[in-house]
Amino acid sequence: MNDLKAYAEIVNRRLAEIPAVIPEGAYEIGEMPWLLSRSMRYSLEAGGKRLRPAMLLAAVELLGGDVDAALDFACAVEMIHTYSLIHDDLPGMDDDTLRRGRPTNHVVFGVGQAILAGDGLLNCAFETMLAAALRHPERAHKSLQAIHEIATGAGVTGMIAGQVMDLYCEANRVADTRALEYIQRNKTACMFIYPLRAAARLCGADEDALDALTRYGDAFGRLFQATDDLLDVTGDTADVGKTLGKDAESGKLTCVSAYGLEGTQRLVERLHQEALDALSIFGDRAAFFADLVDSMVGRKR
Repeated sequence: MNDLKAYAEIVNRRLAEIPAVIPEGAYEIGEMPWLLSRSMRYSLEAGGKRLRPAMLLAAVELLGGDVDAALDFACAVEMIHTYSLIHDDLPGMDDDTLRRGRPTNHVVFGVGQAILAGDGLLNCAFETMLAAALRHPERAHKSLQAIHEIATGAGVTGMIAGQVMDLYCEANRVADTRALEYIQRNKTACMFIYPLRAAARLCGADEDALDALTRYGDAFGRLFQATDDLLDVTGDTADVGKTLGKDAESGKLTCVSAYGLEGTQRLVERLHQEALDALSIFGDRAAFFADLVDSMVGRKR
């Protein structure tokens, strides 16, 4: 397939089916409330490149696996990512009112409902993956390995850990490059690393492939965050789809605050090369991933 838009289309088609659409005013035992369905879908269907699930599916294809069998795992990754955005925008976190070019979830539904929408998406992600595993007991071990990888990337030593330290460093005006690397590897890169590792688990890949995808995900994720930090300073709100300039106003620890614009650009160039180097064992089969990391350099959104 090797096309980001094509991967995004099949992810979007499946996401249109999960979680279920509940008619307004319905009160059926055993179904989610219509308000929860509506608030979850508001953020899940707000657009976005579907980058993380697309990378999982592309890795499965790279490794010769079954893309259809991996689809629910890819959708679960997007649900987890969307939950993290809902919570990241809350007043107690980044306190933002714009996401993907539209009002954030808590602006539309209120803080309490937004928290629950995020909780719902996180839980629905694991329900979806476990249901997929149960439908195919012959693949249960590989499925459980993949679920464990995704849980680790999103969990207390991954994305949540990075978010905790991001808030801590902002509140305490910490300016430490080791803390910055920890935040950006965990808060951002882990949700690239571990979906790629999940793809390797689904395919029963060897340790060399697992290591290569891990190194690629780490370099790609940190590059993605570095370019995001640059966009917060140099980007256009209409292109990026979220409020810009908030990092500097709040004193957030970023690549730009730590290294300056030129230093951050040099970091982007180094991480770009690290990501390409990690792909070497795959040769031309990794063209999708090489093109993807190339496109991140100098991105506008």
